[in-house]
Amino acid sequence: MTAPLVQGLPPIIGDGAHTLILGNMLSAMSVTSQQYYGNPRNAFWRITGELFGFAADDPYDDRTAALVANGVAVWDVLRSCRRKGSLDAAVEPDSMVPNDFGRLLVAHPGIRRIFFNGAAAEKNFNRLVRVAPDVHYRRLPSTSPAQTMRYEDKVAAWRGGISARQ
Repeated sequence: MTAPLVQGLPPIIGDGAHTLILGNMLSAMSVTSQQYYGNPRNAFWRITGELFGFAADDPYDDRTAALVANGVAVWDVLRSCRRKGSLDAAVEPDSMVPNDFGRLLVAHPGIRRIFFNGAAAEKNFNRLVRVAPDVHYRRLPSTSPAQTMRYEDKVAAWRGGISARQ
């Protein structure tokens, strides 16, 4: 039996974007809620809230507006794929369709830093997408609850990556 097709969301992005955070693909909870990082156990909103000054339990529109106000965009590497469940390891490799990063980077030329939220996002971006010159790339620890790393260590790694001036 073929796994269900999972469709991604449009990016969270504003005109002043300089930093892009990339996940691999929405979780099942995110698909249901139609919100990035919709699993309450995922630390993404908690971490970015600490870095950019908002509460992780603020309304979704307020959290996304805070990221946009700070020049931060959010998207996924994959536009669509087939996957059972939420784990990146469950994605059927032949089903992966990447988002159009060429178009995004032309429309938002201020983006000079791309951070990968975990290894799967970095791996699939490097495999499926042409790497743009003049952009700094860096993998950060996954905010997924499947990534077994102390929360404090994740925050420290994200703070060191996102706030560093490249």
